[in-house]
Amino acid sequence: MTNPVIWAVFGAVFGSFFNVLIHRVPKNQSIVQPKSHCPHCGYELRVRDLIPVVSFLLLRGRCRQCGEPVSAQYPLVELTAAAIFAGVIALESNVASGVVGALFLSILLLCFVTDLQTRRIPNAFVVPGTAAGLILSAAGWSIPLRDALSGLLLALFLLMIIAVLSRGGMGMGDVKMMAMIGAYVGPMGVLVTLFAASLFGSIIGGAYLLKTKQGRKTPIPFGPFLAAAAAMEWIIRPLG
Repeated sequence: MTNPVIWAVFGAVFGSFFNVLIHRVPKNQSIVQPKSHCPHCGYELRVRDLIPVVSFLLLRGRCRQCGEPVSAQYPLVELTAAAIFAGVIALESNVASGVVGALFLSILLLCFVTDLQTRRIPNAFVVPGTAAGLILSAAGWSIPLRDALSGLLLALFLLMIIAVLSRGGMGMGDVKMMAMIGAYVGPMGVLVTLFAASLFGSIIGGAYLLKTKQGRKTPIPFGPFLAAAAAMEWIIRPLG
């Protein structure tokens, strides 16, 4: 099953679930109960309200019951997940590596949005993600297990040093996230990711501080830059 359209549909469906995770996991809420509902009026969403992207467009981005605006995050995450799933099957040579790519990039998406919104990277995303990366490597679906382990350990070593030297400027969430990334991209991928993330952070973070006229001590989440850099590393790897 290598049809990108089918994978895109699966991705959009998973993207709808990702929105639930992004909203509830940082708050330590159940992802099962209560059912999806409007945060303004409490209207319990029906199946027709939950069709990825389509429902948002048909309702013009508003709640069916009270008419309050619905965050654009929902269709954006669904579209991004659809692009991820369709893209990996186009880039990867087989379904197994496509599954690994979809999993890895989906975890990066979760970390990107959650850290941007809450400045937290939940263990519930990165710890299972790291375990999955090692298991898939051991099963021969991803990079060799020795590369996954060395990537994880190198990432831990480098990020722990940075976290100590930054004196609180970098949190343990970033350290754990980078370790998870190392399990998928290996040691060389860790170095490329860190370099690219630092470059992105310097340029984009500097521009943000300049535009908002805030000081250099203003905290800026690093997770989104790590996610973007790791995704870039994963995407260009098969093209190199």
